[in-house]
Amino acid sequence: MARIVMKFGGTSVADLSRIRHAARHVEREIKAGHQVAVVVSAMAGATNQLVEWCAEASPLHDAREYDAVVSTGEQVTAGLMAIVLQSMGITARSFSGWQVPIKTSDVHGAARITDIDATELNKRLDDGQVCVVTGFQGISPANRITTLGRGGSDTSAVAVAAAISADRCEIYTDVDGVYTTDPRIAPKAQRMVRVSFEEMLEMASLGAKVLQTRSVELAMAKHVRLAVRSSFDDPDAPQMAPDGSDTGVPGTLVCDEDEIMEEQIVSGVTLAKAEAKITLRGVKDHPGVAAAVFGALAAEHIVVDMIVQNVSDDGKVTDITFTLPDKEYDKAVKALENAGDGLEYSRIVGAKGGAKISVVGVGMRSHAGVASSMFKALADKGINIQLITTSEIKTSVLIDEEYAELAVRALHTYYGLDRQDA
Repeated sequence: MARIVMKFGGTSVADLSRIRHAARHVEREIKAGHQVAVVVSAMAGATNQLVEWCAEASPLHDAREYDAVVSTGEQVTAGLMAIVLQSMGITARSFSGWQVPIKTSDVHGAARITDIDATELNKRLDDGQVCVVTGFQGISPANRITTLGRGGSDTSAVAVAAAISADRCEIYTDVDGVYTTDPRIAPKAQRMVRVSFEEMLEMASLGAKVLQTRSVELAMAKHVRLAVRSSFDDPDAPQMAPDGSDTGVPGTLVCDEDEIMEEQIVSGVTLAKAEAKITLRGVKDHPGVAAAVFGALAAEHIVVDMIVQNVSDDGKVTDITFTLPDKEYDKAVKALENAGDGLEYSRIVGAKGGAKISVVGVGMRSHAGVASSMFKALADKGINIQLITTSEIKTSVLIDEEYAELAVRALHTYYGLDRQDA
């Protein structure tokens, strides 16, 4: 017997028909003798509608009341899921975040989970009951409902899995696993059977949208094994074993690196479009200049990514180049222009419309020359590189967006990631 958390996203519970289909996945695990907790998102589109209503009611609404409104989407889904499971003869009960309780900070709209008291959940699970928990929400120290912000339901599921010591947390979505790259760009992309937490974290932060970064970070910290599954698969098909071993079922296990027998040098290729580049020319080079540049941007809540600094031969001036989302470009330029006397530079140059291409793999730690081979593969296709950044298990480059998909396909083939039967 295993203890499993099954999380269903908005597209998986978009209407009653899909809720019933998701419930069949739960039924399968119950019949196999497992203990199951379910975490649900709001129906697809429901949260957006609730957010719009808050904005219409008052553009400067109270964040506490905003959370009270937008949290209702998950409560509807949880109640409906419990009703459907009960109609199938399965003992089930829904729980809102405050009923568990899932304790959070008091930052409304972007709260962080601080603790989960799993006493009641553990008791219900041991009694053979399915606990259907609302994702995305919790309760603050002031006993107010809070919401967790972007990726909140995935984070809720991982946190619940850690609290009840689950064998794994299954994330059901509209894709059947994590792929070596976006199959819409590279049709020969392969589904990964296993991927390490570190690789998944890099891929999520670099543009892969299967899992949210926050949930992967928490899973890695708490050693919660994740299984990415498609809710649209046949619930009666052969299943992934409780230990996570592959039985031919679509799905990807995200786990510790030591659970992976053979490490690929490069496991995946990611793409992030709409990347802008800004360069400050002739910046007076003295202590604190970088703090002045990025402090001005941080004050406007602008998140930057790749950063490169070049110093002139005489050491008196420097050029600072960084990337950020296209949508933040104009705001960033204005923030730098208004930075005041603490920041001296000759001019600002930049452009929108870049693309960040990254290769990721834990095998890069022990293999030299991965970056140089990446550059050669792009050069062979006539693709110019504008910026380069590296970490222990990834190399990223900025290129013109018009070459983005060509670059992804070229690198995917170059590193031997193409599916042979495609």
